[in-house]
Amino acid sequence: MSFSAITELAKDKIYALHNTFELDGHVSAYPQSARGYAASNCYLLKEDDGAILLDTGYAAHEASILDQLGTLLTPEAPLSIFPLRLNEFMSVCNVMAIARNFNVVECFSPVPDIECWIEFETVDREAADHPNIKTTLLERGDYSRISVGKHHPIDALNAPIRLISTRWIYDPESKTLFSSDMFTHVWHDFEEGPWVLDGLDNITDEGFVRSFLLNTRYWWIEGATIDTARRNVAKVFETYDIETLAPGYGTILRGRDQVERQFTVLDNVLRELDRSKIKPQYIPRGLER
Repeated sequence: MSFSAITELAKDKIYALHNTFELDGHVSAYPQSARGYAASNCYLLKEDDGAILLDTGYAAHEASILDQLGTLLTPEAPLSIFPLRLNEFMSVCNVMAIARNFNVVECFSPVPDIECWIEFETVDREAADHPNIKTTLLERGDYSRISVGKHHPIDALNAPIRLISTRWIYDPESKTLFSSDMFTHVWHDFEEGPWVLDGLDNITDEGFVRSFLLNTRYWWIEGATIDTARRNVAKVFETYDIETLAPGYGTILRGRDQVERQFTVLDNVLRELDRSKIKPQYIPRGLER
């Protein structure tokens, strides 16, 4: 049974739901050689008149996530769900389970008919226990504004660098960037974490981040034409006043100095991996760089 915890990131407003998993060489989000533990992080943004849950966690954590939500929400409270990556189990696995236990009023989606992406249990939409979930289509383009309740706007961005369709979320009230599968490279030896780090970490440097990206879902960036993505990443940092990086897994990183360091290191790594600096190459499966 994995370790679970809730962290209040902004008083009565934002909660991180942590559920850990072991790094044993079988988790593609981390290098094959990584050992220790990482946390799967779902985020609940809450107001008196509504809440939004960013991602829904792995199926293995279903019971824990339902218990965590039960400590933060009443069953009748309006809840919207926003899977930041429809193609990822960590984003969509527990949508239906949550909808059976809470008042899910909508699910944000870049495509019509969200149930095609979230229903893993039955094809019978007329079944008595089948929740009918409203699809709320996101606006086309790089940016959408949505709201937690009626009066708490947040920005949904097309992730400026991504392997699959991915959204980042920025909350101006707490100055938090929910960065999905980016800035996920800080893990720990123990299940207990800590899963929130205030101040600078001792891991982030260009060599480590370069290796982490190339040995996980960003294997493709070596020798790619990456300059446009690099500029778009920098634009997020320049546009938004970010004081907390809240990734979908790994450790939450807090503090303006920490945020600036993460973006600077990422920018330097991307610059050196652009095709103008390095040639693309075939990488055999299992080779770490």
